This record gives sequence, structure tokens and C-alpha cells, in this order.
Amino acid sequence: MSNSRDSREPVAAREAISKVAIASFVGTAIEWYDFFLYGTAAALVFNKLFFPKYDPLMGTLLAFATFAVGFVARPVGGIVFGHYGDRIGRKAMLSMTLLIMGVATFAVGLLPTYDRIGVAAPIILVGLRLLQGFGLGGEWGGAVLMAVEHAPKNKRGFYGSWPQTGAPAGLLLSTGAFSLVSKMPEADFLAWGWRVPFLFSILLVGVGAFIRFQIVESPAFARIKEEKLEAKLPILEVLSKYKRSVLLAMGARLAENAFFYIYTTFVLAYATEHVKLDRQTVLTGVLLASALDLAAIPLFGMLSDRFGRRPVYMFGAAFSFLFACPFFFLVDTARPELLWCAIVLGVSVGHAAMYGPQASFFSELFGARVRYSGASLGYQLASVLAGGLSPMIAASLLRAAGGAWWGVAVYMMILAAITVVAVYLASETATLDPPPDAPSDAPRIVPQASVEQP
Repeated sequence: MSNSRDSREPVAAREAISKVAIASFVGTAIEWYDFFLYGTAAALVFNKLFFPKYDPLMGTLLAFATFAVGFVARPVGGIVFGHYGDRIGRKAMLSMTLLIMGVATFAVGLLPTYDRIGVAAPIILVGLRLLQGFGLGGEWGGAVLMAVEHAPKNKRGFYGSWPQTGAPAGLLLSTGAFSLVSKMPEADFLAWGWRVPFLFSILLVGVGAFIRFQIVESPAFARIKEEKLEAKLPILEVLSKYKRSVLLAMGARLAENAFFYIYTTFVLAYATEHVKLDRQTVLTGVLLASALDLAAIPLFGMLSDRFGRRPVYMFGAAFSFLFACPFFFLVDTARPELLWCAIVLGVSVGHAAMYGPQASFFSELFGARVRYSGASLGYQLASVLAGGLSPMIAASLLRAAGGAWWGVAVYMMILAAITVVAVYLASETATLDPPPDAPSDAPRIVPQASVEQP
């Protein structure tokens, strides 16, 4: 009887982690769909509809400024939802973040433009973007912890990469949606076509909420509740015990986050306005990169289980450093196939090598009782400095240089160098024990030599 029960337990465990991984993937894909949709619209539409009184480049710069506002709200969301995620549970927070994001995105699709309500239009747009950022700020930590804390001890890199694949999936969905509506006549597209992808998001939120309702709380947090080890003020504990981990996570995040938005958001404006490629050609490149990223991210996550988090992550940062100038050389040829090659290599090699192991890497830097708050804080603070500002900084550098891209490339290389240093200074979390404040029976990270090869 016991042998039969024991033989069923691994199967049940595999089914449980697969269910959680799929739920994390679907939920984050929907959240990122909403968030990226705004970025695509900022590059292609918002400068015309919400900032029509400025020249095209200045209008784009202002549209990217509203894009950046969402990143300012993300650390706030990370702190608020991280607090309750470490106190109440991971699962409960995920439903709330999904709802906040969905309502804000749907409301953007209903928002009157500058021609209808004047300056109130961009002001309301900024407010809705703040809500998006607040929701996404709490989403990432909960989603990755559900996957990492449910995963077998030697496959946290692989399963932790599943919610990470929600980013390219969301980008694929949002870019695909915009690609379809952008085929409309220009007048119809600007009049109402751009709104359709935003309004469609409310249906996706319903699907995501239903799927997430089916999963159970993470085992690590369940043990914390059972042993009554919850931190009273998780963020204060993070700042007192894990300052170095927060700073290293921020440094490791800088290049990954900034490069991604330059490859997928800034390039839309640069290639259409300066290289004079048509909008559909650039969107096709982003679509190709997003599709390949869906396979590349879990591959690099799996490699981090075998070779360690640091070597895989540093490869991605070094590649990104070396690829900064070639990226613009390829785009400037104005040849569609070379543009697509540039975006695909940047996203599916450089970015994916950092993003794949990131969830497990950042989670393992913190003890289980404050992991939601700690991982979210490092991740989201860097989002403000890198992802939120990178398209705006890149557009500013481009404007200052009279349309020359060299300043943008130097900016990218500086961020990549910072990330290389941060990852080098971090411990190899795949071979270290968890921090001492984790519960006594929390999953332990075993030495590399004893990890079963995938």
C-alpha cells in the first residue's frame, strides 16, 4: 500500500508544478499584454492623438514619458503586494494584480483623445498608466515565487522561467493585435482601430482569473504560515538584512530590462521615423523575436540549473554589450531581413540569457519569509531606472545627436557593463544554502555536483 502511494506522489508533484507553471505563464502573459500594449501605442499612436501640438520627435518623447510613468509605480506595487504576499500569501495577491491591470487597460481603450477633451486626455492617460504599473509591480514577485517555490529543488531555473515566458507571450499578443489593426486605413486606425486591442484585454483577464483560481498556495509559504514565521514588516526586514541582495538584483536587472525595451519599443519609433521603414515591417520583427523568445527563455532557465545562474546570466550581459553597435548597423541598412535579424538576436539571445534564469536567481537571494518583498523590490526598482526610462533616454540621446544612434549604443554598453559587474559580485545561488531566516524545512539548494542533470 505504501509503495503504491509513494509511486503516486512524484506523479502528483509533477502535475502540481505543471499546473502552477501553466497558470503563472498564462497570468503573466495577460499582464504583460496589457503593459506592452501601452508601449506599442506610445511608439505609434499616442504622440499623434495625445500630444498633437508638438513636432513628431518631441511628441514621441512625451509619449515615451507617459510610458515611463508606469515604471515609477511598479516599486510601489512591489512593496504593497510584497508585504501582503509575505504576510497573507502569494496566491491571493495574483488575482488582485490581474484585476487592477485589466481594468486600467480597458479604460485606456475608452479614453477620449486630446482633440475631444484637451489636456485632460494625457493627464488621465498618465493616471491609468500608473495603475498599470502598480498592478504589474505586484504581479511579477507572486508569479515567479509560485513557480519557483513549487518546483523540484534541481529544476527551479527551468520552472522559474515559465512565468518569464509570459513577457514574450504578452509582447507577441500585443504586437500581433496592433499589427492586425494597423492594416486598417490610417484614418480608421487613428479614429478607433487602436482602441480594439485595449478593449479586448478585459476578456483575457477573465480567462486568467479563472485559471489562477485553480492553483494552490506555494509549499514554502504554507510552511511559513504553519510555523508562524511571517515577517511583521517584510520590507523593513529586507532593507535591514538584504540590502546587498537588493542592490545586486538591481544591477543584474539593468541591462536586461533596458535592452528589452530598446529592442521592442524604441526600435519602433527609430526604424519608422529615422530609417523610414514601414510600421508593419518593424512589427513583424518584434513578432518574430517574441515567438523565438518563448523557446529561448526556458532553454536558458534549464541551462542555469545545469551550469549555474551566474555563467548563463553573464553570457547574456556580455553578448548584449558586444551587440549594441551591430544592432544599429543592421537596422540602418533599411533591409527588412537584417532588421528582423537584429531584433531577434538582441531579444532571443542576449535578453533571453538574462531573463531565463532571473526568476530563480533573484528568488534565491532572499529568505522565504521576505522573498516576495525582496525579489520584487530589487526587480522593480531597476525597472524604473532601466526599462521605464530607456526609451525616453534613447529618444533624448537620439535627438541631442541629430538623429545619430551612437549615443544610444554607448548608453546600452554602460548598462551592460554594470550588469556584468553585479552578477560577478553575486554568489552562485544554485550552489548555496538558502539564507538562514528561511523555515527549517524550506527547500534547500543543493551543491552543483549533486544536482541531477536535466
